[in-house]
Amino acid sequence: MSTSQYETYGPYGPYGHDPYGHDASVHTAETLPYGLWEDTYRPAYEAEAYFVTESLPPVPPRPPVPPLPRQTAGVPRRVIPEPGPPTKPGGRAVRRRRARSAERPESTMRRLLPQALVVAFLAGGTTAFVAEDKAVELSVDGRQRTLHTFADDVSELLAEEGVRVGAHDVIAPAPGAALASGDEVAVQYGRPVRLTLDGRRREVWTTAHTVEGALDQLGVRAEGAYLSTSRSRPIGRAGLALDVRTERAVTVLADGRTRTVRTNAATVREAVEEAGITLRGQDTTSVPLDSFPRDGQTVTVLRVTGSREVREEQIPFQVRRTEDPSLLKGTEVVAQAGQPGLRRTTYLLRTVNGVRQKPRREGTELVRMPRTQVVRVGTRPRPTAVDGADDLNWHALAACESGGRPDAVDPSGTYGGLYQFDNRTWHSLGGKGRPQDASAEEQTYRAKKLYIRRGAAPWPHCGGRLHS
Repeated sequence: MSTSQYETYGPYGPYGHDPYGHDASVHTAETLPYGLWEDTYRPAYEAEAYFVTESLPPVPPRPPVPPLPRQTAGVPRRVIPEPGPPTKPGGRAVRRRRARSAERPESTMRRLLPQALVVAFLAGGTTAFVAEDKAVELSVDGRQRTLHTFADDVSELLAEEGVRVGAHDVIAPAPGAALASGDEVAVQYGRPVRLTLDGRRREVWTTAHTVEGALDQLGVRAEGAYLSTSRSRPIGRAGLALDVRTERAVTVLADGRTRTVRTNAATVREAVEEAGITLRGQDTTSVPLDSFPRDGQTVTVLRVTGSREVREEQIPFQVRRTEDPSLLKGTEVVAQAGQPGLRRTTYLLRTVNGVRQKPRREGTELVRMPRTQVVRVGTRPRPTAVDGADDLNWHALAACESGGRPDAVDPSGTYGGLYQFDNRTWHSLGGKGRPQDASAEEQTYRAKKLYIRRGAAPWPHCGGRLHS
């Protein structure tokens, strides 16, 4: 500690000298602890040590300092020492003060050294503590604040502050960037936008807070466009759905005229109406009316007139053949006659812009199902002959009765076949079905059996031919 001077006044006056040649008005800090004002002095290093750390043992309270004598402004304090015998030059008091003064520097160093070390250690720790602390500016989605942190990089800072980020959020600087005092860190949250742009749907992400800012980020030309919501509408963290239809040029050809309109219509029908063209009846366009009109697209209006025509068509029936062992081989009998079905078809007849088009089938209706024809086919072997009738002229009899035709039928419909059997006689002879449906061989066989039974009587007009 630097030498401090205190002015005192002895019994010889404020500026006098004692009788032994010492200056009574000036005392150094080394001699003050032994003088009158010992309690008012305290070394500076003790005060600093107790101020810096709280880990040192508490200092016991010192006795209160007696108040100084009152003085008049501008007049030095006068301290009156206790009365006593005058000290002789070179007396015991002088020798004692000199001995103590000679011992004091070493004792003072022993006290100062441990406390100086503590102060130096605490000062170094405080310096390191202050060096690790950083003051940074953190902006989260536009909300800015200043904070102190010990984080080494941006990721640690965000984790300390509980800021969660996703794949679509923007962080500047990058999460792994080192932090220094005075840095600025900005976090912008991503917001999903379900964007339908000119009829095409997709999901995009933006960090903008308004619809207008999102359109700028996405590079969407919004001038003259239709927006499903206001441009100033804020976009929350949950995002929103946005329909944008930009302005397009569409050319419409109708009734021999060409019209070009600039529109942000959602369908071709709306664009045609904006061109001042009215669609009537079956009128249509070269592209679907509910499709999205593209920029530079040409749409042709088709004036359509037409009618419907109904046509009936027969459906051929099928024939199913079944074997019948009761019939002779070569004999076929129709068990169920077939019937064709009926189909009704509607055709659309159109005229487009005055040109007749090929009929177009519009629908088909089944009126009647076809009925299958069933035919029985004989499988029984033919008899070889009939005794007593084989030698007769059956060819001449057949020529006389039916003209030699196996399927001949008389005008009344009662008799049929080569030999003009009636059905009752035919069945009595073992025939099936009608005689005119049987083969010529079977008919001749049945005729021979009839001749054995009744002779030539069944053929009163032609029976004589059997013997010719």
